[in-house]
Amino acid sequence: MTTKSLFPEAVQTYIDDVTTKRSDTQSDLAAYTAALPEAEMQTGHDQTVLLSILVRAMGVRKALEIGVFTGYSGLAIASAMAPGGRLVACDVSEEWTSVARDHWRRAGVDERIDLRIAPALETLRALEEAGEGGTFDFAYIDADKGNYEAYYESCLSLVRRDGLIALDNIIWSGEAAQTAPSSETAQLLRELALKIGADARVETCLLGIADGLLLARKI
Repeated sequence: MTTKSLFPEAVQTYIDDVTTKRSDTQSDLAAYTAALPEAEMQTGHDQTVLLSILVRAMGVRKALEIGVFTGYSGLAIASAMAPGGRLVACDVSEEWTSVARDHWRRAGVDERIDLRIAPALETLRALEEAGEGGTFDFAYIDADKGNYEAYYESCLSLVRRDGLIALDNIIWSGEAAQTAPSSETAQLLRELALKIGADARVETCLLGIADGLLLARKI
């Protein structure tokens, strides 16, 4: 497996077998990304299908993505949005997002994606200052873990009531489930998950998909 999973390989293969198959563009992008040293940064296909289902079911018109990498999750989210939808995608890498741009064009969804090359917190702050607070339907967070709490708080301000925030890697290969995680990243993710779980501003559920996906509905 080139993407993270909490399941044994045979179980993950079974999950993949019964999950909606990749489009041709997704297959090409997955193959390209799998050859990179950073391949595990790509969101797993089963998780992107879940994101697509949520976006379609919610009728999402405005979405945020924090952490683009080579664009696999952004492709899934944008493809699930209706024409005229807008995904603001935040990243700092011109190199990786150039791959994303190419595949978004090939899939015909590039016009739905507003890629911002800048530190994500700057972009989120600019959206707030532009009066877009409370107007986004959906946010997906999958970037540098040290800023996860700040990303969550910013997204909570930008997402509308009943909007959804999804945070990736919250179980961190099982480490974050330990009461005393051995790594700083796992400790940060554990503390944030427990904070969000007790946050009266949201309704939450932690799913054991991929590397752990935390869903938070803004109340």
